[in-house]
Amino acid sequence: MNEGLDNKMEFRHIRPTAMRAIVLKLMMEKTAATSLPELENELESADKATLYRTLKTFEQNKLIHRINDGSGTLKYALCKDSCDCDVEDQHIHFHCTKCNGTFCLNDISIPKVILPSGFSLSGIDTVVNGVCSNCNNDA
Repeated sequence: MNEGLDNKMEFRHIRPTAMRAIVLKLMMEKTAATSLPELENELESADKATLYRTLKTFEQNKLIHRINDGSGTLKYALCKDSCDCDVEDQHIHFHCTKCNGTFCLNDISIPKVILPSGFSLSGIDTVVNGVCSNCNNDA
């Protein structure tokens, strides 16, 4: 296996396996978030249940985060190494309505939300829709 991939998993207390390394490498090569069906298409020999468990393990150990971009299919993107998946780590996601790609906009902070008394914040989902730079360049 790749030592860099193993280190990334071990940093998040994930036991490296061949399939986990393959999925992580594939996700690191992507510029957009990916979904379980997309992984299935790219890794035809992989079992769907194994891919699902791999994504769940990555998510539970804060190596990736889940994105509900409104497309009807959950997508997953890598977390930054410093991410603890707290509310402070959350950021805006951009969903391209042309190519259906979903991108993390890590440098755009979500405005602080002040809730009424008795409410508690557990997460924020902010998805901005539009056309990505790749699709705009193709126009």
